[in-house]
Amino acid sequence: MKYTFSIMGVCALFGLFQWGIPGFTDALLLTSDAWSEPWRFFTAMFLHGDIQHFFYNMLALLVFGLVLEHDLGSKRFLLLYGCAGVGANLVSVFFYPASLGASGAIFGMIGALVVMRPGMMVYVMGLPMPMLLAGLVYVGVDLFGLFVPSGTANLAHLVGMAVGLMFGSIYRSRSARVSDRPLVVDERSMRQWEDRYL
Repeated sequence: MKYTFSIMGVCALFGLFQWGIPGFTDALLLTSDAWSEPWRFFTAMFLHGDIQHFFYNMLALLVFGLVLEHDLGSKRFLLLYGCAGVGANLVSVFFYPASLGASGAIFGMIGALVVMRPGMMVYVMGLPMPMLLAGLVYVGVDLFGLFVPSGTANLAHLVGMAVGLMFGSIYRSRSARVSDRPLVVDERSMRQWEDRYL
């Protein structure tokens, strides 16, 4: 679970820098300047607007990240997190004058879990529900948010979710193919086992 906690640590460090270093946020958040300053597509994922924004994103990262990193392995988890976050920012830059936060990457995790663990029970707005239903609720809220602007980058959430759904589907199909392969034990290995243990 090393990357889940590492990402949380980087977000916390960025938060301290945002609070203590004037101009830090402006230099790293996502704006149209990202095309000439491409690091913004990446660094914006670790910035947050306020302590509440930070707290809820880190809670989601902890809850979903630990499960997903266990299921995928650390390297695949990090790949998904990065692709979902950067992918969300690549789309957001066309629709929002400025944005920041880990939400696109976190919604990527949610999308992957919808496919990989659809029956996992989670709480959404205080109500227990399976992961599949939770994903539908999140999508519904963000689709509504597209038509009722609230300062939230709802489109980034939806793009992150789409990346996660694709990633989860690919991983699940590959895992299924591997599990369907017949077990092959060569005779030489079997004889060595018999000689050693029987």
